[in-house]
Amino acid sequence: MGQEIRGGFATFFTMAYIVVLNPIIIGTVADKTGQFLGDGEVPNFPLVAAATAFVAGVLTIAMGVFGRVPFALATGLGLNAFVAFGIASQMSWEDAMGLVVLEGIVIAILVLTGFRVAVFHAIPAQLKTAISVGIGLFIALIGFVDAGFVRRIPDAAGTTVPVKLGVLGNGSLTGWPTLVFVAGLLVTAFLVTRKVKGAILIGIVATTVLAIVVEAIGHIGRQVVNGKLVNPNGWSLNLPALPSKVVGVPDLSLIGQFSLFGGFAKVGGLAAVMFVFTLMLADFFDTMGTIVGVGRQAGLVREDGSVERTREILLVDSLAAAAGGAASVSSNTTYIESAAGVGEGARTGLASVVTGLLFLLAMFFAPLTEIVPFEAATPALVIVGFLMMTQVREIDFNDYETAIPAFLTIVLMPFTYSITAGIGAGFVSYVVIKAWRGKAGEIHPLLWLVAALFVVYFALEPIKSLLGL
Repeated sequence: MGQEIRGGFATFFTMAYIVVLNPIIIGTVADKTGQFLGDGEVPNFPLVAAATAFVAGVLTIAMGVFGRVPFALATGLGLNAFVAFGIASQMSWEDAMGLVVLEGIVIAILVLTGFRVAVFHAIPAQLKTAISVGIGLFIALIGFVDAGFVRRIPDAAGTTVPVKLGVLGNGSLTGWPTLVFVAGLLVTAFLVTRKVKGAILIGIVATTVLAIVVEAIGHIGRQVVNGKLVNPNGWSLNLPALPSKVVGVPDLSLIGQFSLFGGFAKVGGLAAVMFVFTLMLADFFDTMGTIVGVGRQAGLVREDGSVERTREILLVDSLAAAAGGAASVSSNTTYIESAAGVGEGARTGLASVVTGLLFLLAMFFAPLTEIVPFEAATPALVIVGFLMMTQVREIDFNDYETAIPAFLTIVLMPFTYSITAGIGAGFVSYVVIKAWRGKAGEIHPLLWLVAALFVVYFALEPIKSLLGL
């Protein structure tokens, strides 16, 4: 029992950063109506943090009880970025989260019917890898931009360069907050290279403490006050200062704030279906890879490559996706960080129960998220981007027929600021190149269908114009 408890603690501390990062990613983005999560005009971090911890806690306990494995779940990084920047920008948060719920329901049906095998074989493995790598680059770009390390260049600057170094976009770094970001990035990178358990969480906490000290000495102030830029070299998002309170009663009012089919009315049936499919694709394959990888480390993989209690594990994971949408914190998924607990000797669901209870305890510390500025949190985004980027080694760049679509998938995500655009470009180019090479028979029928849908998705406006719609 001792090793299960130690394993539960280890897993929690390696993934607890999501309670801070999820509000940073989805809590700072306004939907198409201009509202933030919770229908407010300003971000509400404790609200998002409490719901994030609550869903992670409940579903991780469920994994321990029903899956009986030491796997923990929480809001999926990459998935939350797609929901925030790809979906909520075109509809309300309630509508976007409704699509997340639908995605979870679809995956649950795939699990129960056994159709998941067909889906798994439809997408080439290297394109699946490219999706993760592209999302990693996209997250890293968001981190650099939010920290002020990189800035967009206004048209008035008379340059064709879209982004440039520094808060002022003049090619040089200025301001103490930027220095704090750089220090936080180096510290977090060092901890990761040393394979310190909880490196990302430690990095966020250490950088936040540094930011509080710098603000106390320098009185730098906020970058934006009442919606106006008053200090380009100031702190963005939050002002780092000693918190007025550390513990508070969690506000779980986000739960239930979703509209199941509202997104279809806002963007049309085709676009909504593509959003759900994209979420399902990323969620489904990330989960399969995590289960096999961590399961092998825990000795849960059979000789034929299957994992014990796969059906129960995948069912809990799919319900977690729906639960994340229902609680407005984005799709929840099984975390690769579960390997930390396995490394401490965890082999049963008891470790997941321990991890889940710690997440529920973390709900009461949600007020602490209000003191974390972008400059202290975004180093973690850059490092997470790096960790996702490491999968690029699995792509065979000598095989141009697959490597070029994979490359387009990877680079178009950050270049277009759209995960959907990257996935669509990769699928369409893969099908076209294979067909032109006389290898149409190698393309799964489901992939033909998906590529065709993406063609319609990309050409939706010209099609509407042609049809007079």
